[in-house]
Amino acid sequence: MILAGLIILLMGCGVLAWLAGRWNNTLPRIISLFGISIQLLVVVWIWLTHQQGSVTGQWIMTYTHSWIPAFGIQIKFGIDGLSLLMIALTAFLGLLSVLTSWKEINNRVGFFHFNLLFVLAGITGVFLSLDLFLFYFSWEVMLIPMYFLISIWGNENRTYASYKFFLFTQGSGLLMFLSILGLYLIHGHNTGIFTFDYEQLLGTVMQPQTAFLLMLGFVLAFIVKLSTVPFHSWLPDAHTQAPTAGSVILAGLLLKTGVYGLIRFVLPLFPQASHQFAPVAMVLGVVSILYGAKLAFAQTDLKRLIAYISVSHMGFILLGIYAFNEMAMQGVVMQMVAHGISTGALFIIAGTLHERIQTRDLGQMGGLWAKIPKMGALGLVFVMASLGFPGLGNFVAEFLILNGSFMANQKLTIIATLGLVAATIYALRIMQKVFYGKEQKTWVIADFSIREMGIMITLVIAVVWMGLFPSAVLTVSRPSVLKVIESVADRKAQTREAQLHRQTTLEQNITMTGASLPGHHWNTNSKKAN
Repeated sequence: MILAGLIILLMGCGVLAWLAGRWNNTLPRIISLFGISIQLLVVVWIWLTHQQGSVTGQWIMTYTHSWIPAFGIQIKFGIDGLSLLMIALTAFLGLLSVLTSWKEINNRVGFFHFNLLFVLAGITGVFLSLDLFLFYFSWEVMLIPMYFLISIWGNENRTYASYKFFLFTQGSGLLMFLSILGLYLIHGHNTGIFTFDYEQLLGTVMQPQTAFLLMLGFVLAFIVKLSTVPFHSWLPDAHTQAPTAGSVILAGLLLKTGVYGLIRFVLPLFPQASHQFAPVAMVLGVVSILYGAKLAFAQTDLKRLIAYISVSHMGFILLGIYAFNEMAMQGVVMQMVAHGISTGALFIIAGTLHERIQTRDLGQMGGLWAKIPKMGALGLVFVMASLGFPGLGNFVAEFLILNGSFMANQKLTIIATLGLVAATIYALRIMQKVFYGKEQKTWVIADFSIREMGIMITLVIAVVWMGLFPSAVLTVSRPSVLKVIESVADRKAQTREAQLHRQTTLEQNITMTGASLPGHHWNTNSKKAN
């Protein structure tokens, strides 16, 4: 019940925040802060008191309740090491998002926090769901509130950006739902049991062509959310127009739901098809790394520049997932957390600057270090994190990904390393254009407040802690990662054996009946002659 309670808590606090917003603007903020703080404390309690489950690779905690039994739909949640890390990241960034928007959002504050908490509830549901219908339901829950966050509290072109975000994510999500229904029907036809239960659907027997098509429905939904080139164009617009809290959640959490979907659902459900798709996925990852880096360097809008940094970094994740080995997959998990922290911090800095000087144009900035040294120093930390500076979490993530992917595909990995060089260029460009160089315009600007310093120092501690003590994250995620990799290898072998068995049986039947194999023709003339 604890897992379901995490989602109920966020939704309940969201409704209370909306109602409280009718009286004043402070109550919704306090209610949101209280709800997310409770979620974070519960996650920390699970982390500290249920380590055995995460070490053995079993589910730390599960919850099952009948929902629509006539269709085999149930409320089934489960948490293991991987989902524990993602829920912890959700609560951590959610808490910082509330604090970041404390002074920025002043209109319809209650409704803002209602949408913010419902987005977090949907994301939490995605990371916990073990029923595919419930997973899709949670996937949809997180989209609509994010649409409102962009369209109501966004910047000048918010309507266009919100429509684009919704169409891309909703359209690809419908393809995933069709694949879920296909998997449901095939499993029901094979076994007579119609269910959306994730654990029962594992190992569903189907034709390779069918498995590949169903897998594509899932993959398209997840790589659109990952902002993989060429499905990335919604992301820069959404980031640019979203409020600061919206950008933090987009970069830190929503993109990670796509990564989580690939690891949790695509690889174990479709192992053979995933191996077939791997070369294409790795090429898309490398293209995203280089294309995102190129476009990041070309941007004059600070938030769009950071958005394309996200596109580039997500390419490393796609490369690592389809390397199919422990080192690369561990790097992917580390990148999910480190990228969420470092890129979220950069968006907070960009939002703070925009709030103070009302522009995101790099051409109007420059020479700001002397006026805002605290912001400049903290900005330098996260710029260094983005380019993979040793001692920070991003370095560990990219090091593991590239080492692991080198074992799988040396040529693509060598090309991908050019992204590290490009990262140095576009990351240093942020510092040069914003904090160094010639002052383009005289700004009267305040440095970070105590509240903002508290947010940023917390993020610095997190990214440095991950860089110096990565085992704290890798130990928790390792059993889940190994379980995924082993299940992919085992089911791939089982699928091949089943296909070989069917082929052998078919050939035996053909020999006994005298029929012909497809593509094989008997020499009937020689038979007659004999």
